[in-house]
Amino acid sequence: MATVQVDYQAKREALKVKYLKPKSKRPATTARGIHHLALICSDIERTIQFYSQVLGFPLVELFENRDLKSSTHFFHDLGHGNLLAFFDFPEDPMPPTREAIGGMHHVSISVPREQFERIRGELDKRGTEYFGPDRVENSLYFKGPDGELLEIEADPLEVMEGRPLAQ
Repeated sequence: MATVQVDYQAKREALKVKYLKPKSKRPATTARGIHHLALICSDIERTIQFYSQVLGFPLVELFENRDLKSSTHFFHDLGHGNLLAFFDFPEDPMPPTREAIGGMHHVSISVPREQFERIRGELDKRGTEYFGPDRVENSLYFKGPDGELLEIEADPLEVMEGRPLAQ
């Protein structure tokens, strides 16, 4: 069976030409932003401690899940009106999921440089293993308490690896 060589760079360039417009020619988005991302946790207190104490994202709300009385829905503040939410399902365990097409890969959170260094220190004290590209000067990939893949990066919002996005 012959191996087909795909020119991925050419495919990307063709998509850019077809769909990517300069900011001045792009329509305004119809969204106000992401209200929240919701993840599933196995231990509420462990999750709250990790996100509020290790990462520095305060808990801002916690209440009963409207769909399942045994489940709790809680939120951490990521700044600028952005929230990271969690559910637990103590009496309705969901089957383990794997990354798949349509699934989420990771959550990337921008923090100021001084917080990036503080968080790295906290993670290092805990012996946290880092994953992903070796960009430890500006970005860290690691797993949260339930194995969720997280990225903390020192790039400001709308910047990726020093390059402006959405400009």
